[in-house]
Amino acid sequence: MYHLLLIIAILPVILLGAYIYSKDRHKEPKLLLIKLFAAGIFSCFLVLILTYILVFFMPFLTKEYTTMNFIEFTIYIFISIALVEEFCKWLMTYHFGYKNKEFDEVYDITVYSVFVALGFAAFENILYVFNIASIQVGILRGLLAIPGHVCDGVAMGYYLSLAKYHEKMGNQKEVKINKIKSILIPTLYHGIYDFCCFTESGIIVTIFVVFIFFLYSISIKRVKMLSEETMKLKIINNFCPRCGHKVEGEFCPNCGLKQE
Repeated sequence: MYHLLLIIAILPVILLGAYIYSKDRHKEPKLLLIKLFAAGIFSCFLVLILTYILVFFMPFLTKEYTTMNFIEFTIYIFISIALVEEFCKWLMTYHFGYKNKEFDEVYDITVYSVFVALGFAAFENILYVFNIASIQVGILRGLLAIPGHVCDGVAMGYYLSLAKYHEKMGNQKEVKINKIKSILIPTLYHGIYDFCCFTESGIIVTIFVVFIFFLYSISIKRVKMLSEETMKLKIINNFCPRCGHKVEGEFCPNCGLKQE
């Protein structure tokens, strides 16, 4: 029974990780990916610390969520859960991925953020599945919760790739905007997901189905786009952001783009 539960808990993590990794034309170092996955696990403990701090300032967070009013419930979902978890994953992605010398193509940071998300999801999923000891719960989480974390990671990587691109172009305003988006957009996705899951209502179920379809669709499109454009959108210095050609002067000799 326990062996089956373990397989159900980690198999979606392996499959999704393999899918994201397979889309990377120039594979990232395996040691780095292991480090990112471990950082995702570590972020779970960081979440606990930040949650304790939040509870100190907002004691109502210890209440049963069914007894909270709408404002308390919204803060609980979007701040105490979604923002705290995504911020902790973002810290790990930024520290070990964004600043890493291996981050030299736009798709790289998506791989990094997803592997952090998978580390977090794997640890969380094992706790859930073994605590409840339910195969049905494990399967349901494998179809929804773990892909949800991956989609949040894709969104985080997408905006961090834009931040790095603008960083190399010297546009600091866009760098700040996209770094903020790399936290807020995954938080919004995560919050909507949890809000629907915690709310027992017929219309919410419909909204949840539509939202999941949207989330999976946009995430797949972003993965496809970034992985296919990785050769065209080099983000290292002296490479044209449009065509990837080596640039030595003010203009790209291949496509004529002026460097900013």
